Amino acid sequence: MLGALIHVKAELPGLLSNTRFPFGKCTMFRISQYMQELVAPKQPGPKQNPPAPVVIWNLIRRCNLTCKHCYSISADKDFPGELSTDEIFSVMDDLKRFRVPVLILSGGEPLLRADIFAIAQRAKAMGFYVGLSSNGTLIDATNIDRIAECDFDYVGVSLDGMGATHDKFRRMEGAFDASLKGIRLCRDLGLKIGVRFTMTQDNAHDLPRLLELVEDEGIDRFYFSHLNYAGRGNKNRKDDAQHKLTRWAMDLLFDTCWDYQQRGLHKEFTTGNNDADGVYFLYWVKKKFPDKAANIRARLAQWGGNSSGVNVANIDNLGNVHPDTMWWHYNLGNIRERPFSEIWTDVSDPLMAGLKQFPRRVSGRCGDCQHFDICNGNTRVRAQQLTGDAWAEDPGCYLDDEEIGVEPGRERLTVTPHIRLRRA
Repeated sequence: MLGALIHVKAELPGLLSNTRFPFGKCTMFRISQYMQELVAPKQPGPKQNPPAPVVIWNLIRRCNLTCKHCYSISADKDFPGELSTDEIFSVMDDLKRFRVPVLILSGGEPLLRADIFAIAQRAKAMGFYVGLSSNGTLIDATNIDRIAECDFDYVGVSLDGMGATHDKFRRMEGAFDASLKGIRLCRDLGLKIGVRFTMTQDNAHDLPRLLELVEDEGIDRFYFSHLNYAGRGNKNRKDDAQHKLTRWAMDLLFDTCWDYQQRGLHKEFTTGNNDADGVYFLYWVKKKFPDKAANIRARLAQWGGNSSGVNVANIDNLGNVHPDTMWWHYNLGNIRERPFSEIWTDVSDPLMAGLKQFPRRVSGRCGDCQHFDICNGNTRVRAQQLTGDAWAEDPGCYLDDEEIGVEPGRERLTVTPHIRLRRA
């Protein structure tokens, strides 16, 4: 589930300052924050990372769905070797000592864990910001009261389009109606609720209608995820949206978010899995609000783009630690053998050393990009999956040569529709 990377949960109000809720430097692009900057500009301060990463925790791999773009390649069966309740509690103690601020409880489908409510309630009692990441189909009248009792700070549900489109992606007839019912149940009990959408060529046509749904249903947050090359998404990467389609989607998101800002609607728009979004937003601002561009650029540089391995972490169902949810093929260590706090600070691992280096050393177009300080080399797992080199240029960057300030037509790595690599 989750569709793609991080799906971390940021929610209004109060969160756009990093005082109550330390999400300011996690690996997602918070469109709404920068729309507010257009209205009430603030002087950027020094870059500051949170004391420890946001942890996305795949508590269970089992899921009642087999979604097309699932990074964990889940199935409706039990997977052996998963962490016990006591082991999870022990890890939580270490995470708290390490000053981890946020736990996102995910899967598979986390509601299939018999102890999910005990885990959530303990996490809340310990002072974590706690999010539930669900496909929504199992949220119903039998458990909504228990979900509400856990007082989740955020509940996120994936929708891959409207009606039949969503059902096709989720490979279950009626999945859309069930998920929407779960969303409404959470909303009606006052839980903060958001929708996640992972765009491909096969569901992009539903994006405008999904944005209408967010307004019509009183949904608090919309998270747009670019398809990332991991898990089942890696197997389906030939279906990834083309760059022109991505630019259209970004323009639609920016325009819609600005419209909400002008109308005083409190919705949060975020994107993930392509840190080029920050640079593309800068060009959107230059076209519409040229007098605001300098301040926006400074704020974007303060954000600093991708922070996998730094400000966002993943623990899988077996206790393996990964730089983020898209790195399931790369283990940093296991919490049954070493505490998370030791694993996360160990830079003897070459990938972690490279991810934590600032600025990162990357090659190709990314290395030459004039806006590297904004996106930080974008999504390293995409480069690694398609080239074998985690420090190659990101083939998912949808900005043209002129926009990133490199010589037009220079030799660069590209990807054919059949996922072969060639030099152009």
